[in-house]
Amino acid sequence: MSERPTPSVLFVCVHNAGRSQMAAAWLTHLADGRVEVRSAGSAPADAVNPAAVRAMAEVGVDMSAETPKVLTTEAVRASDVVITMGCGDTCPIFPGKRYLDWKLDDPAGQGVGAVRPIRDDIERRVRGLLADLGIEAA
Repeated sequence: MSERPTPSVLFVCVHNAGRSQMAAAWLTHLADGRVEVRSAGSAPADAVNPAAVRAMAEVGVDMSAETPKVLTTEAVRASDVVITMGCGDTCPIFPGKRYLDWKLDDPAGQGVGAVRPIRDDIERRVRGLLADLGIEAA
């Protein structure tokens, strides 16, 4: 029986400071090394949203060391699934990739109380993605 290749997922939003960082952190946490995870932004911020970092820390997921990264064509090309979160037309489209657009509230400028429901929505979507990929959440 041959090993299935490790699926690769890229999360993209504008600033790569909130939604895509939380999604990448959830997938990294729940996939437990069975998915290659990337995140990027079309116009990356200087730092990850501190309210997003706090909201994730509350559920035991540490993303305090993450930094926003710029979206590159190479990152899209290397990914099997590309999940966009409000980056509009700035995301390059390649044939043969699976694209999903997750409509999520933007946590920018929000307090941790407003970020919690976004965090929980992202967790639910990431768990669904893992199921779609045939990977049991850790």
